[in-house]
Amino acid sequence: MDIHLLIDFGSTYTKILAVDLDAETVLGRAQAITTIEDDITIGLDHALANLAEASGIEADEVSGRHASSSAAGGLRMAAIGLVPELTLEAARRAALGAGAKVVAAHGFEIDEVILDQVEEAACDIILLTGGTDGGNKKVILHNARMLANSAIGCPILVAGNRVVTKQVGEILEAADKQVFTAANVLPTLDKVEVEPAQDLIRDIFIAQITEAKGLAAAQKFVGKDLMPTPLASLKAAALLADGSGGEAGIGSLLVVEVGGATTNIHSVVDNKPSDSQTIVRGLPEPRIKRTVEGDLGIRYNAPTIHQLAGDETCMARLRAIDPGLACDGADLAAHTQALSTDVGYVPAGDLEYNIDVILAQSATATATQRHAGTMREEFSVVGAVQVQQGKNLLDTKNLIGTGGIFKYGRHPEKILQAALFSPENPWSLMPKAPKAFIDGEYLLYGVGLLAEHFPVQALRIAKKYLNPVSLEG
Repeated sequence: MDIHLLIDFGSTYTKILAVDLDAETVLGRAQAITTIEDDITIGLDHALANLAEASGIEADEVSGRHASSSAAGGLRMAAIGLVPELTLEAARRAALGAGAKVVAAHGFEIDEVILDQVEEAACDIILLTGGTDGGNKKVILHNARMLANSAIGCPILVAGNRVVTKQVGEILEAADKQVFTAANVLPTLDKVEVEPAQDLIRDIFIAQITEAKGLAAAQKFVGKDLMPTPLASLKAAALLADGSGGEAGIGSLLVVEVGGATTNIHSVVDNKPSDSQTIVRGLPEPRIKRTVEGDLGIRYNAPTIHQLAGDETCMARLRAIDPGLACDGADLAAHTQALSTDVGYVPAGDLEYNIDVILAQSATATATQRHAGTMREEFSVVGAVQVQQGKNLLDTKNLIGTGGIFKYGRHPEKILQAALFSPENPWSLMPKAPKAFIDGEYLLYGVGLLAEHFPVQALRIAKKYLNPVSLEG
């Protein structure tokens, strides 16, 4: 056997998967509370002990270890740009694609109020952008001076107008800020280049954030760099879609990841107009895309999800699952409020499990709508034209659900149905008729960890353990 441990240091739980790469099978799994406040290796040791007890796997049998982390909130970033629809959006894409969580995003010239907000967000990195190459210089220079005069101490990555990149760096370095520079994320109005910035974000994560979050000892145990957990999930999605080394992928896909703190959407889809007559506007959409919705966690944000969906919609979804429902809107509001104050709560009984389902449905529907593009009709001198903004997911071939709700909850197919195109929202370009799968083994992060060095085995394991479900009915 060629046993590898796939470890994820999550904000709540440290999870371990043991896989045999020779047999391409999952040998065991275990988890323990993440002990980020004390020493993260305490939780790791507990999880390893649980794995040994459950599967009999001992440390001396392991030939490889790989790990990701979202502990202590993961990699927290602020994005500062020029125009929200252009450079700021490009900055957000760079951050999200590198596995970061964007906790603050601001366009145009920042002021003291915004600086206070950025400081309060407790960022690990600030991504400072603005202007196309040779374009606007004033805003990024202003924002650099504001950051230089602030008490913000985290690293600042400059990836804006190359004409003033050196000057921006000098302004920040003169104030003893730690500065990194990368190529402009938006060199021209029709070209997004986020890869250089993403590479630096990952380097900063390894060199700076790992130590700051107490993960250095865990990294020493693993023997290699830790990866941001969202990046591992994104790598898994790309591998599943595209295949590797002669092993075919499953084609275009959308991954719905519902969690207690966020709902994340990953897509690997070529962005095409819905038809040859459609006009596409806005920044070019990346083929591999990730969005994070920090207001849609089914524990931390349960009351928000209830309010966004509306009491009538939530109650209708509950009755669709349980026609004999013994619950009203006031009961639902009280329960969702309680969930937000006890984020580790485990459902007790059918009603509470079903409330989790309808919260996940609402989070999935809203998050997928935000990720997907939109279509609208405009009128021109030649008549009505269709205008597409954002990513067209209509013909996505596969839909995958991952996260605790899909492993431990009920009615996973009903949650995934919420990610589908609906005639009630004909303007939203959500998937129409994909095949659906559930990551019942909670292994996508592990597939991403293996993707770089063992892509074929990782892909085969993923295809073997993803469970198909029907979305009909």
